[in-house]
Parts: sequence; C-alpha cells; structure tokens
Amino acid sequence: MTSLNQIGQQAKTAAHKLALLDTATKNHGLQSMANALIANQATILEANKRDLANTSEMPKKFLDRLMLNEQRITDMANGLRSIAQLPDPTAQIDRGWISDDGLQIIQRRVPLGVIGIIFEARPNVTADATGLTFKSGNAVILRGGKESLQTNLAIAKTLREALVQDNLPADAVQMVADPSHERAQEMMNLTDYIDVLIPRGGRGLIQRVVKTATVPVIETGAGNCHVYIDKDADLKMATAITVNAKVQRPSVCNAAEKLLIHKDVAKQYLPTIAHALIDHGVQLRGDQTACEIVPEIAPATTEDWDTEYNDLIMAVKVVDDLDEAINHINNHSTHHSETIITNSLEQGRQFQEQIDSACVYVNASTRFTDGGMFGFGAEIGISTQKLHARGPMGLHQLTTIKYEITGNGQVRK
Repeated sequence: MTSLNQIGQQAKTAAHKLALLDTATKNHGLQSMANALIANQATILEANKRDLANTSEMPKKFLDRLMLNEQRITDMANGLRSIAQLPDPTAQIDRGWISDDGLQIIQRRVPLGVIGIIFEARPNVTADATGLTFKSGNAVILRGGKESLQTNLAIAKTLREALVQDNLPADAVQMVADPSHERAQEMMNLTDYIDVLIPRGGRGLIQRVVKTATVPVIETGAGNCHVYIDKDADLKMATAITVNAKVQRPSVCNAAEKLLIHKDVAKQYLPTIAHALIDHGVQLRGDQTACEIVPEIAPATTEDWDTEYNDLIMAVKVVDDLDEAINHINNHSTHHSETIITNSLEQGRQFQEQIDSACVYVNASTRFTDGGMFGFGAEIGISTQKLHARGPMGLHQLTTIKYEITGNGQVRK
C-alpha cells in the first residue's frame, strides 16, 4: 500500500505541473474525465453495489448518500462539463498598480497547491472535488469513508485513466485506499505536502478534524438549518418551501431541520403545514404551543433545538416575533442556511442583515445552498467559518493570491 508520504510527494509534483496548465488544456481534461465516467458507469455501479451490500445495516439516510445510479453518474459528468464552462480563476489578475517607487505590482490568482479532503459516504465528492481542484490548478488527495471505498476507488481510477490519455498528471487526483481512522489522522498531520484540509461529513468528523489537524483546515458545516414563517407570510408559499426544504432530500446538510412560526399565524397556518409534512413521513417534535395546536406533534427536548437530524424529523417552535426567531436561530444554528417566508420587504431585510449564517434566504428553500445551484458547477464543500471562504466553495475559493512585482533597479532608501 502506498504510504501517505509518497502520495503527498506525488501530489506536490502534480500540483507544480497543474499550476502551469493553460485553461484550454484543463477544460479538455475535464471533458475527458466526464466522458470517462459515462463510458465506465457499469464498472462504477458494480463497485457501488458491493459497497451497498456491505453496508445494508446502515440507516436509510446514509444509504441514500452512498447509492449511485445512472442518473447520478450522469449528474457527476455534467458537473465536470459545467466546471469546464466556468472562467478559470488562475487566468485572472485581480488588480495592478504602480507604487510611489515606480514598482509595477500585480495581484493575481494562483492555486492553493495540494488540497486534502476527508469525507464520508458520498462518492460524488470524488468527481466534484477532482473537477474543481483540477480546474483551479490544484492536486487533490481524497480519503473517503470505508462504506464507499470501492465506489470511490472505481471513480478515482476512471478519472486518473482519463488524465493519462490526455497526457496530464494522473496524480492530480489520488484516493487513499486505507479508510482507517489512523490513516485519516496521519493525513491531518501531513503538513509537508498538504496545503489545506477540507472535511466533509457529519458534525463528529468535522469537529475531529478541526480539533486535531495540524494542516490548515477549512471547516465545512453541519447543517442545523431553519425555516421561519413570519406573520406576513403566504400560507401556500410557506407550505411549499417548508416541505421542499425538509423532504426533497433530508439526508443532506442544506435540508431544513427546524421550523419557527410567528404566534399570530400559528393557529391558522401550523395545522396545514404540519399535516403536509406528516403526509411526507416527517416526524414532528415541538414546543408546548406547537403541541397544543397540532396534537400529532410530539414534545421536543432541549437537545432537539441543536440537533442536525439528516432524516425525516423536524422540530417546531412558535415564537412571539421576528426578533425572537432571529435570536433563536443565531443561538442554535450551525450558521449554514436559514430562510424567512414573508411578504414584508422590511422583515426580510432585517432577517438577512441580522442572521449570522453563510446563506440567508427570503422566500426560497434552503436546499439551494449548493455550488451547482449557485452557478459554481459543483462545490468542494459549504464553509461555515469566516476566514478565507464562506458558503458554497467553488473555483475562486480554491485559489489564493500572489503579488508579482517588477522594477527597473529600485532599492529601498
């Protein structure tokens, strides 16, 4: 088995080559990788069946993340093609000026270098991360969970073979074949080779990486996301958005986990919304007022307000006003995605200005917090921190800046 040091050395070498590629070459490589995914989908699906068979006892929400089909492979390929259509950030000069000493200073975008990603069950991360890192001129080292190992290896092999056919460095993408915690810990300390580490998964994984890694980390967020229904909300819109945010794909981080509703419309609106959720199989837990309005709602515990369910479960709270909703969200959310349903422009602006989360919506589902939906082609993750990157991370967030200074003999006095 290849050592992590060797993988790191190979990634560093590949990163130096990738940084010199022009945009047309990178775009051709992305198209080749997309074509290879479609051509090899039978092999990838067979590997995915083996993973699913080995994890049949996992909860349904995790199986949904792991499962691939032809459409999901097509979506991965289309994601790579979309990335090829996006502007190349490393071809961009941010600004330039002449200093008082006559120095010509240019600030330009350059790759971060080698990006490490530790993730759990979603094999689409392998293709998405490869596409984004490749287009931005970075090499990537991927370590997926044991439950998706065979699928990840099949996808990575397919992408590497496509790069080789294009005379491009295969080590632009490397998959760590050992999914053990010890190997992950070793990767967290690979400071000689990895420039930044990005964890993608549940809160436990993310916090373990943040607390123990010596490699710089971009924290991607667990999603305790909220829907707040204001007193001026339209009931039809509120119902449609709440149901979509909760049930369209409940296992992902941008699915809504909490429903807050203004007391002035709770008795009128909550029964309709609650039963629409129940009809979709959602188990509801609520505060005392919510339980009194809708008897099918079970009492919530203190822990419920801070829990990311990733399942067909939602907690409901009746609040006195917008200020209470904002305070509750800021105190209990993971600062990922929140939405207000309202016909009041003033209330919507206050919500967007005062909520401390990466993505704050008015009259739209939290499910749109996604690199693809934002026009990034795909995403490397959704950052809930505030340094360097926040929200869905696309190509731009995988670059840093470099200053290129040209003089004509100047020396400092």
